[in-house]
Amino acid sequence: MRSLVVGGTGFIGPAVVRGLLAVGHDVAIFHRGEHELELGEVAHVHGDRSRIRDHRDAFARFRPDVAIDMRAMTEADARGTVDAVRGIAARVLAVSSMDVYRAYGRLQSSEPGPLEQLPLTEDSPLREHLYPYRDHTPAGIGQRPPWLDAYDKILVERAVLGTPGIAGTVVRLGMIHGERDTQRRFYGEWKRMADGRPAILMTERAWAFRASRTHLANVAHAIVLAATNERAVGRVYNVAEEQALSYREWAALMAQVMGWKGELVAAENERLPAHLRDDAHTTYEQHLVGSTERIRRELGYAEVVGREEGLRRAFEWYAQAPAPDPPGDEKAEYAAEDAALVTLRGSAVLKG
Repeated sequence: MRSLVVGGTGFIGPAVVRGLLAVGHDVAIFHRGEHELELGEVAHVHGDRSRIRDHRDAFARFRPDVAIDMRAMTEADARGTVDAVRGIAARVLAVSSMDVYRAYGRLQSSEPGPLEQLPLTEDSPLREHLYPYRDHTPAGIGQRPPWLDAYDKILVERAVLGTPGIAGTVVRLGMIHGERDTQRRFYGEWKRMADGRPAILMTERAWAFRASRTHLANVAHAIVLAATNERAVGRVYNVAEEQALSYREWAALMAQVMGWKGELVAAENERLPAHLRDDAHTTYEQHLVGSTERIRRELGYAEVVGREEGLRRAFEWYAQAPAPDPPGDEKAEYAAEDAALVTLRGSAVLKG
């Protein structure tokens, strides 16, 4: 088979490309040319994805069986890819997110109503309000990207699954960590452990929050399975670990991996420094846990990297590529945390 990967040089893409090569695919990557994968077996097509339709001739010469869009953030992105390969490839696979579910709207306080039933299956209700980030920038994203106002994976999925003349597949990812993750999802805890801090403080609600997560290698494996299996045509799959740990359980596992002996401290929101208080947009009572039974049953998916190994890989990368622009003054934040810890211990409200 032949696979075209759109945007395959960033976070998850290189692992997908290697996975496709490992199962014998011929692979071409469409990207801007700013980062080249050092894989001689891969063909490269350079261009701006906003003008991806201009490259139909190059795609036709490569003759892909499937196009895998790693970075369709907007409806325009998805429709561009579909139009560029329709009549050339038999199928488009889009990488989506569990933020399509109505539960995410509850979590972000953008949709009123009762808490959603968990776990979320692929048939669970989707958000009723589009464009979830028009009013705020999600935590973990530094400079606001220009496409964020138009971001919505619901519209991406509709374009991929609902266009006549080409089949579609969607994989909905939970929260992904690992090397090359520009959001550095576990960086704050890793940095404090690496710096030998005596404690890590967080609100009780944030410590208890559960979300579906996994390492990037597991996601790449799932994408390769879905792209290479005809049973995945027209299907939607959640991808994450079977069990969703609380953030406190993740932090305890990080401590084990790091050999850190400090305390994990829970406190009420108002007793913590401002930089550790709960995001005003987030309602942590709504957890974001997806069922992955479908992809395991239909495609035989199973993790290829365990939790501890996934964290080790992420932490090794953090050490090699520290955050370029820390969001705050580290010394001031540490001093505020020390002061809060003294107050908490003095008032006997410390919760380990």
